[in-house]
Amino acid sequence: MTGLKNVAVIDIGKTNVKLVMVDLQTMAEICVITRPNKVLPGPPWPHFDVDGHWTFLLSGLKNFHQRFGVEAISITTHAACVVLLDYQGQLAAPILDYEHDELDVDADEYNAMRPPFSETGSPRLAGGLNIGAQLHWQFKKDSKLLSRVKSIVTYPQYWAHRLTGVAAVDVTSIGCHTDLWNPTAGKFSTLVNRLGIGSKMAEVRRPDDVLGPILPEIAVRTGLPANTQVVCGIHDSNASLLPHIISKSAPFSVVSTGTWVIAMAIGGAKTQLDSKGENFINVNAFGDPVPSSRFMGGREFELIQRGAQPCADESDMQAVLEENIMLFPAVETSSGPYKGREMNWEPSEPEFASGTREVCLSFYLALMTAKCLQNIGSKGSIVIEGPFARNYFYRLMLEAVTGERILSSASATGTSIGAAMLLQRYPAQMFDRQPQKENTPMLDVLKAYATRWKSRVECDNKV
Repeated sequence: MTGLKNVAVIDIGKTNVKLVMVDLQTMAEICVITRPNKVLPGPPWPHFDVDGHWTFLLSGLKNFHQRFGVEAISITTHAACVVLLDYQGQLAAPILDYEHDELDVDADEYNAMRPPFSETGSPRLAGGLNIGAQLHWQFKKDSKLLSRVKSIVTYPQYWAHRLTGVAAVDVTSIGCHTDLWNPTAGKFSTLVNRLGIGSKMAEVRRPDDVLGPILPEIAVRTGLPANTQVVCGIHDSNASLLPHIISKSAPFSVVSTGTWVIAMAIGGAKTQLDSKGENFINVNAFGDPVPSSRFMGGREFELIQRGAQPCADESDMQAVLEENIMLFPAVETSSGPYKGREMNWEPSEPEFASGTREVCLSFYLALMTAKCLQNIGSKGSIVIEGPFARNYFYRLMLEAVTGERILSSASATGTSIGAAMLLQRYPAQMFDRQPQKENTPMLDVLKAYATRWKSRVECDNKV
């Protein structure tokens, strides 16, 4: 599709739902509206408030069209979300929240049937972070559910289906630690047939495939033209990655930040991924395998800051460095390279809402990111997408500990620009910016802090 100007992007994160108006001529986000991604308690299980989201999105599309003129729609969502559609095209069951604590109970049967890491590039993750685990649990919980299902789609394509009536799966979502995809062979894994869902999986499509125009009733409710096109959609961290794959020469890495911090290495050093950690094989928009690693950094930030507003300055950073104030993993114990550990502060926990607390937390998040990058053989410049791109202390420590050039995205959401680029592609340099290099003495002090932190963490590893 060419000649487009204004694209509306549906951007469903684990924490917030966003609708973003993107100007394709300037690759600028000209309007962003949000609502919390609230999880409803059930029955039959905790599930996403998709009806509330739908009302919000349709209202937003109507408003955007009146103000700007919506010419097409793209979609990006978080991973680990699968949708079961019945024979009428409605939900066969509510969309399960992958953090439901019952998913870890009596998981031995699923563990015995899931394919090895060598086939899927998927480690066994907590809760329902492996979509295969979700499906196995749901079909056991409701013995009649499978018979009610006509089509299984991934999350971006659920919203595309509501807009167009076309069922699909995109390669980036099915290839993101689901246990259902073989990234080397580019096809479904053996688990699909073991679960008895081979005939129910929707067609796998490229994220930039146009699924069709909006349904007539959508045109009536929003005022959008009946021929408004909708693309298949893409997993959010792969939306962050897409512009850079198109425009940059390897090696480089992209760190997508939000509820999850996901590090992805392009053309990095060959390394043996540890299947026991939060390291996995991602699949990019072109279907190619991408070594990846992650931790729940955005959630950790929320747990520590508890809504406190940014207030740190250089004097707070100086205090943290002089007093060796450190936060050790893991704040969120069920994920990341140090999952299972309990966090602790040394020498003591900084006062809530203080600048030293903010700086110390930012350093911690940068050091955790650096560990993820190390695990996947990262080389070359590092692009930070999403909220952490605006965190000066995070960027500064990441530069010190990796020794690489840090680029921060000018995008407000970190994913919406990439999703818009499914319709028309532009170089990522249009929205990358490089922070000023700091002086060498400061970097030396930061490196010394990082060395002490890593030494302590690795020492704890041996206990």
